Amino acid sequence: MTDIGSAAPDFTLPRDGGGEITLSALQPKAVVLYFYPKDDTPGCTKEAIAFTEHLAEFEAAGAVILGISKDPVAKHDKFVAKHELKVALVSDEDSDVCERYGVWVEKNMYGKKYMGIERATFLIDGTGKIAQVWRKVKVPGHAEVVLDAVKAL
Repeated sequence: MTDIGSAAPDFTLPRDGGGEITLSALQPKAVVLYFYPKDDTPGCTKEAIAFTEHLAEFEAAGAVILGISKDPVAKHDKFVAKHELKVALVSDEDSDVCERYGVWVEKNMYGKKYMGIERATFLIDGTGKIAQVWRKVKVPGHAEVVLDAVKAL
């Protein structure tokens, strides 16, 4: 269950730059967990840059930002270096976490159906509960909307 008020599914995944991140270990900080389809594509790049540009404000409000996709860590590392990203990117190569958050969905492009990650963001409060959910995210202005929600926690 990934409804507002439910416990956020915990995970431990490898991250860019090496090491792992465990969601529950970040408490009592709030966590902005954003799922995105693929490194270095136009929308995903704009989203990662927007979160990076506002990172200091998120940190001042007591929040950590995690981007998550199926891309391997090596691809995350190249993406981070190319765009000077400052947000942590975690790799869910087997899509287990994507499935538990309900963002591994059937998509349709030009009449072709395939499985992929729905662009979605979950705001997890300092107790590990889901405080806000944004599905089918449109990138322009999204980081600012999420920042306002973090400040309102």
